[in-house]
Amino acid sequence: MKPIELGRMRVHKVHEMDSPVPLLSQLPGTTRADMERLLAWYDQPDEVNGDPETSFMTFSVHSWVIEIDGMTILVDTCDGNHKNRSLEAVHRLDTDYLGNLRRAGFAPEDIDLVMCTHLHFDHVGWNTRLENGKWVPTFANARYLFGRRDYEYFQANPAGEELHYESFLDSILPVMDAGKGELVDENHVAHREIGDGVWLEPAFGHSPGCCTINAQAGGAPALFWGDVVHHPVQLIRHDLPFAFDMDAAMASATRKRTLERAADEDLLCFPAHFRRTSAGRVKRDGDAFRYQWVG
Repeated sequence: MKPIELGRMRVHKVHEMDSPVPLLSQLPGTTRADMERLLAWYDQPDEVNGDPETSFMTFSVHSWVIEIDGMTILVDTCDGNHKNRSLEAVHRLDTDYLGNLRRAGFAPEDIDLVMCTHLHFDHVGWNTRLENGKWVPTFANARYLFGRRDYEYFQANPAGEELHYESFLDSILPVMDAGKGELVDENHVAHREIGDGVWLEPAFGHSPGCCTINAQAGGAPALFWGDVVHHPVQLIRHDLPFAFDMDAAMASATRKRTLERAADEDLLCFPAHFRRTSAGRVKRDGDAFRYQWVG
């Protein structure tokens, strides 16, 4: 994917892997009517069809790199390699993520700032890499920003969050131990100021401290929405509970509010898990929304 230029800012996509799972295992309640409406503007025949029972939800797992004012910012760091995970699909991966990062024009040492929209396993994995049997920060010259709410929640090893606690131990704590991590509130301004820089905005529900990352630099505004929306069918059914949502009702309200804002303000959106170029704009479509990809 070619970088997208927005004023003083350039945005690059760095792909790690695609991960298909049965649609209803992640979004129970999806109906045939939902799928028929989706197929009017989303045509991925290897993934979706008119029958939710036989459709898949394919996660594109990727990062975004923002170049802005001489800074290089990495947003969300995917699954990571060689990590022991209780989910077989991501257990001890060996992907070419760092090769893809280099092909996008960046070496790990080029990254100045790492930002995670939340601290689930598939958004923090490349924070660290294995070196001589020890987990060390992958981006040695970077500061890492971690949301305080998620950090404190997963630090306590809560029941039912074993998968994310695994990643907390090998992908968050080693960064903190190395003195590279910083805990911030979910409305933190990371660069310059709101409206001309990079800043966080609370988007609670999917996780306790889930947030979106906003960026603008003299051009169109950009929204990195993380896991507020996982799949295009949620633009039709924002109320669908997602399997990994901590608070489904709160996540649904956040999702609706985010989609409304994206449509009304014509934001260029950078989802964490959409396929194709991933980037696009949300458009109103009667009582729901649709997505218009760019690139």
